[in-house]
Amino acid sequence: MKSQLVVDKKSKKIICTAFSNGKRHDFRLFKESKTRVHPETSILTDTGYQGIQKIHAKSKLPKKKTKKNPLTKQDKKDNRQLASGRVLNENVIGVIKRFKIIADRYRNRRKRFTLRFNLIAGIYNFELLL
Repeated sequence: MKSQLVVDKKSKKIICTAFSNGKRHDFRLFKESKTRVHPETSILTDTGYQGIQKIHAKSKLPKKKTKKNPLTKQDKKDNRQLASGRVLNENVIGVIKRFKIIADRYRNRRKRFTLRFNLIAGIYNFELLL
């Protein structure tokens, strides 16, 4: 199962989840989930979302190095700044993995996976209020 989380940076709450069966590219899952983001909202993503700038103008991706074009010091600095902004999302994923639903292979009925994952996300959001 491939999963995707959208996390609000201010409240640290999980806003949206998306899932697919089997292996799926991150950006393809984003397009197929039809997740809509307000045009004024900025998005911090990893390199798995190459091409998102065509859909959402205020998205920020790290630059990738190539053999012909190595990264400059400014590019590395910008990538480090983006990574520090994405740390929150990675921490939320780490908390969700403690429930073992996405850390291990899911062996129950797939029909119930979305329901169970959303319940865990709800528990996580509830714990933020305490």
